[in-house]
Amino acid sequence: MSNSTSGTSTPAPTYVRKGFGLKAEVQDTLAADYTGHLVDLLRARDFALTVGDTTIRLAREFGFCYGVERAVDYAYQTRIKFPEKRIFLAGEIIHNPHVNAKLKEMGVVFLSASGKGFDYSPVEAPDVVILPAFGVTIQDFQALRDLGCVIVDTTCGSVLNVWKRVEVYARDGYTSLIHGKFYHEETRATASQVEKYPNGHYLVVRDMTEAEMVMDYIEARAGLTTSRTPLTRDEFLAKFAVGASDGFDPDLHLERIGVANQTTMLARESLAIGAAVGDAMARAYGESHRAEHFRTFDTICSATQDRQDAVLELLREPLDLMVVVGGYNSSNTISLAALCAEQVPTYHIADPDEINIEDNAVRYRRIAKHHVEDTMQPWLPTNRPLRVGITAGASTPNNKIGQAVARVFGIRGVDPATVV
Repeated sequence: MSNSTSGTSTPAPTYVRKGFGLKAEVQDTLAADYTGHLVDLLRARDFALTVGDTTIRLAREFGFCYGVERAVDYAYQTRIKFPEKRIFLAGEIIHNPHVNAKLKEMGVVFLSASGKGFDYSPVEAPDVVILPAFGVTIQDFQALRDLGCVIVDTTCGSVLNVWKRVEVYARDGYTSLIHGKFYHEETRATASQVEKYPNGHYLVVRDMTEAEMVMDYIEARAGLTTSRTPLTRDEFLAKFAVGASDGFDPDLHLERIGVANQTTMLARESLAIGAAVGDAMARAYGESHRAEHFRTFDTICSATQDRQDAVLELLREPLDLMVVVGGYNSSNTISLAALCAEQVPTYHIADPDEINIEDNAVRYRRIAKHHVEDTMQPWLPTNRPLRVGITAGASTPNNKIGQAVARVFGIRGVDPATVV
């Protein structure tokens, strides 16, 4: 390997945001790891393959988004740039088991969670730490700066846009009401941005039900009667103990609200929460109060929106079932599965290996708030025509989508190798 790629000719920078200029060197490896013949064929055939009485329809937007491609690309580049160094990763590069397994095979060490961040005790100054596409908290970032190690930052640009919005809220004295999952790496990183300001605060709501608790509290405090029994102050603090900033006081910090969201949440719910909270503030204190004390912006990333829109378009067609491929901890995949389940039987699988051709069985994640896995056997009917829709989360590589297609064909008695 030449000095230009090993990093021995010039000192390595301590913070890298734009890769190492080694895209050409990793391109073939990435293509071998993550491309899929059947997916290419589906694209070429207007996203539909029919063999006999089996039809598979692929959503027109699916799988790897730009931010994920960039993160994986930079992780591969990092391994080439520093062949002799220890390389660590803060959590998972993306929420896909196959991709993360590949990085482990390349010798990348995954750091474990600790509190709201990660445990950096194994890291030393000569080491390299990759930040995932979700980003890390400002405390994590400072800890790595203090260590003096090389930081390779793959944080997605869409996530950075949300951070900027939340930072402005905190600067201007607004509490950030974040639609997201408080345990998700992205939401933790986003929430931490308010801590750049001494009086910055945040509150994380998982869904409309939790947002309604916030709205009821606002209206009840203004003396209005609500259709639901509002939480007391103590009940509110207990309910949101984990999802609120230190020192959060609902009597003080719900006066001025700015709505943001985890980029991979269900877009329509994020928009609905923003509109509903604004309406609640207007009911409680009047339109002029809303105009001066409330802000909301759509910070769902375009790739997430495109994939959700494509699924809704596909669901207009007659389908017998949907298969959604992506990690069980992938928020954008869960959102896609939830959309599909509203209209058709839906099976969220983490990996094509969850489909057993010989037994005609599938192991899948039930569409529910909490992660529960189940098995269905027999799964697919084999004695009548079948139309199967398929999509995948933004962290799912094409080869895994193609393998899922191949296994569906396999259960239906079609040799995938004959599909041309």
